[in-house]
Amino acid sequence: MDLREAIAARRTTNGAFLPDPVSPEHQRTLVEVAARAPSQLNSQPWRFVLVESRATIEEVARISGASMATAMGNGTFFERYKRYFRFSEQEMARRRTGMLFDRMPAPLRPFTRSVFTRRGQWAMNALGVPRRLGAQNRELVAGSPLLMGVMLDRAEYRPGELSGFYSLFSMGAAMENVWLTTTELGLGLQFVSFPMEVPGAWERIVELLGVPDDLELMAVYRLGYVPRTARRPTIDWTSSERLPVSRYVFRETCAQPQTGWDGPPAPGAQP
Repeated sequence: MDLREAIAARRTTNGAFLPDPVSPEHQRTLVEVAARAPSQLNSQPWRFVLVESRATIEEVARISGASMATAMGNGTFFERYKRYFRFSEQEMARRRTGMLFDRMPAPLRPFTRSVFTRRGQWAMNALGVPRRLGAQNRELVAGSPLLMGVMLDRAEYRPGELSGFYSLFSMGAAMENVWLTTTELGLGLQFVSFPMEVPGAWERIVELLGVPDDLELMAVYRLGYVPRTARRPTIDWTSSERLPVSRYVFRETCAQPQTGWDGPPAPGAQP
């Protein structure tokens, strides 16, 4: 697999992991590749906490599941992200961004068209859909052999200042290194996002992980080995889920879209 294919093979793991613990060698590899990312003036603002304790993982899972149930039940999730939902393959092919709603969890599918209405929200709540989704999310996170908390040094991460931008840029580069490496190691990775959606939930995770005042917890990821059949997805260069190159690359000025690159790469092309 060449470099371009390795990047295209990167996936977010939405399903369950194998129960095997992540080996110490692979854990070390992940943090070492993260540390090779570029940073402004070699400031290296990132910090990581690796969590294998079952009690801690179970508690993070409980917070995540409860947060999902709350966000789904009060409608804030749908209101906040409705612009990303697509309701047909045709719409997905036209927009090339967002999530096809048919791929959402099964309990939501009967409400595809009515989810943004007051009546649809009432029906979902009456049928206990948010509670079921929260339970599924809790089970998914609880089945993670490893959690990784990603933090930034507050001495560098100062929102509103250039150092804040540089820190976020560096963290993104570090996590992209981690994500690509998980693909090569047979690992999967997913952002545990729902605690960020509900006031107070993220603070409980900060306390649970013992994050000191001089660090800012930016993200928590769940990691584990994925079944072998899920490790090497077929590369679809014309996927309807990704924008064509001409939509996000310009030539010389932003008035001139790049042409000729929207199809698959030429056979044997070097990355």
